[in-house]
Amino acid sequence: MSAIVGSTSPAKVRAVQAVFGTLWPGLPVRGIDARSGVPEQPIGVAQTRRGAVNRARAALREPGATWALGLEGGVRFSSRGEAWLFGVVAVAQAQNQIQAPVQGGGTLHHTRSAELRLPAQVAARIRAGEELGPLMDELLGTVEIKKGVGTVGAFTRGLVTRPQVWQQTVALALAPLLTPELYRSAEPPS
Repeated sequence: MSAIVGSTSPAKVRAVQAVFGTLWPGLPVRGIDARSGVPEQPIGVAQTRRGAVNRARAALREPGATWALGLEGGVRFSSRGEAWLFGVVAVAQAQNQIQAPVQGGGTLHHTRSAELRLPAQVAARIRAGEELGPLMDELLGTVEIKKGVGTVGAFTRGLVTRPQVWQQTVALALAPLLTPELYRSAEPPS
C-alpha cells in the first residue's frame, strides 16, 4: 500500500504526507513526475481540474498505488476581471467502486481550495500568458517561492502558506472516501 502524488513539488508532497501520515501512520507517500496535460499556468476551473485529474490518473498507474493524488494550482478570472488563485485536488483510490469510476478501476473525487484574489498587476501579466511562480519570484526577489510558502504565504505574510492550503484541500478531497456510507446515499439528507 502506498500513496502516490502526481507531482514532485515539495509543497504538494509534504501536504499529502501530513494528511496521510495522520490517517495512516507509516503509509509510504512519494511523488512522481506526472504530466498534467494542461498549460504550465492553468486558467479557469475546468482546465485546472483537468490537470489535477490527469495527474491523479498518472499516479494511479504506478505499481503499488493504493491512493493516487493530483494537485493542480490555477487562476480563474471573474466577470469583473479579477484574478483568483486556487487549487484543485483529485484523489483516486484503487479498487473502490463508490462513484466516478477511473480508467483501470477505482474511484476519483476532487475538490477546490480556498481562493486568494491576486493584485491587478499580477492578474494582467497572467492574462498576458505568464506563469504565476516565476512572476512572483521576479516581483518579490525570491527563488522558487512555489516550493516554499507560495504566493499565498507571501501575500498573507505567512499567516496561510501554500502547503497549508494544499493540506486542507487534500483532506477535503478525501471526505467521500473516508465516509463512503454518507456519500453513497441516493438522496441527499434534508
